[in-house]
Amino acid sequence: MPAALTYPGVYIEEIPSGVRTIMGVPTSVTAFVGRAKKGKLDEPITINGFGDYERIFGGLWRQSSMSYAVRDFYLNGGSQAIIVRIANGAVAAKTNDRLELSALSEGFWGNDIRFRIEEVADNVANDIAKRFKEQGFSKPDGTLFKKSDFFNLAIRDTSAKVTEEYQNLTIADSPNKIDKVLEGSKLAKLANMPNNVPASHDKPADSGEKAKLWTDDRFSTALLGGSDGNPLTMSQFAGDGMEAAKKGLYALEKADIFNLLCIPPYLANGYVDETLLGTAAIYCTNRRAMLIVDPPSDWIDKEIAKTKIDEIRSQVGDNKRNAAIFFPRLKQADPFNPDNLEEFVPCGAVAGVFSRTDMQRGVWKAPAGLDASLTGVAKLSVSLTDPENGELNPLGINCIRSKPPAGQLVWGARTLDGDDRLASEWKYIPIRRLALFIEESLFRGTQWVVFEPNDEPLWAQIRLNVGAFMHSLFRQGAFQGSSPKDAYFVKCDRETTTQTDQNMGIVNLVVGFAPLKPAEFVVIKIQQMAGQIET
Repeated sequence: MPAALTYPGVYIEEIPSGVRTIMGVPTSVTAFVGRAKKGKLDEPITINGFGDYERIFGGLWRQSSMSYAVRDFYLNGGSQAIIVRIANGAVAAKTNDRLELSALSEGFWGNDIRFRIEEVADNVANDIAKRFKEQGFSKPDGTLFKKSDFFNLAIRDTSAKVTEEYQNLTIADSPNKIDKVLEGSKLAKLANMPNNVPASHDKPADSGEKAKLWTDDRFSTALLGGSDGNPLTMSQFAGDGMEAAKKGLYALEKADIFNLLCIPPYLANGYVDETLLGTAAIYCTNRRAMLIVDPPSDWIDKEIAKTKIDEIRSQVGDNKRNAAIFFPRLKQADPFNPDNLEEFVPCGAVAGVFSRTDMQRGVWKAPAGLDASLTGVAKLSVSLTDPENGELNPLGINCIRSKPPAGQLVWGARTLDGDDRLASEWKYIPIRRLALFIEESLFRGTQWVVFEPNDEPLWAQIRLNVGAFMHSLFRQGAFQGSSPKDAYFVKCDRETTTQTDQNMGIVNLVVGFAPLKPAEFVVIKIQQMAGQIET
């Protein structure tokens, strides 16, 4: 009602409809945690293609199984990934010759960076000094800028053939102060503010010397001492204090959302620490995500997989419903060893199939079958037959099969809770992922409810908005049933929220859905028709 009715006439008032649209969250944002050539440490960086990974993290690297997993993710239809680079004792290259610069991030890559300092042309320097005077800028001692206060800086990554050029820099407070300007550099950062304008490098005298501009110490200076550090250990992922500091695995706390987690092997034996699996599974459960588990390197045949799957399940613990394992490993070409096929873990490729299936069909579709082909995979480390697949599938081991002419296919869709002996309601990956999708979407889409008056008008609004969200999923084919009442329900009333709940400030919402279970076993019955017999 208008605040005051003072004059005779017509008053206009807008009435809220009560509709608050609940948007579905992403379903296949994949987090990768591991070693990389370069890039910020312990920071979740979102990328949208392997080109981004090459530019930010240095591309494929033999010491990084994560780099190959990210490659496979995008080869197989992956969309968005979050990369967390971690390192064990990596050091940034730096120099204190003329100017104290260090590489933008730790790693041996910084040893390929060189910088060059040049004098500014007289006319340019005079024009800049004049402009600074008009803008009211002066040096700390109150004197005006002059030619000798400016210098040019060029920084080059001699390996990537990338050069950055910065003109008319100063060390005094001004729009061109070096520390402010270098904040935009992708190669280096200022390690220490110089007390004086750094000395210029020599000028090449002829074309022969110009060719040595980025190789000769007379003409440019190299950053030195960069190191990639040692191989990773459990401590870099989830050591003491890492969770509080939001580092390692817990750097993902700084990411808004991720749905899948891949931790490619980093140990010399081609696997990960046993305790890390359990830690990662717990973290995935807390973040409503799924952990994709790679088969250990010693799973060289079906019998070993059957024998050791219970070890994996015990390592994951009570969070089996939020984890899935895929076997065997993949054999692919490696650009660093093109003459031979090498063995790689499947997590990145499988996550790409998850993402591709979500986009094409929806999160409720099992990411397996003839549509779940693996790109870039020449062979498998273990070739499985139908009977062998039949031994592993009931144990919750998702097989990757070679099925000509379709190629290499994901041929399983069970969580680690999918062992038939466990009789779990979270047996299948698509059902678990659909539930996680609904949970996260409703968690984010009902924040407006907090502190609203807790009575029937609020409950009706909740039923309206949540019901509309669930109905949209029903129309997309996410649930069983031919009608909404067979497919889902939304309850929020005096039956779910008693007077005692209201007194304690609690509103209870109950949402149920009838999931679609994958057709794992297709039975075709053939019958011979008898001829018509006249009687």
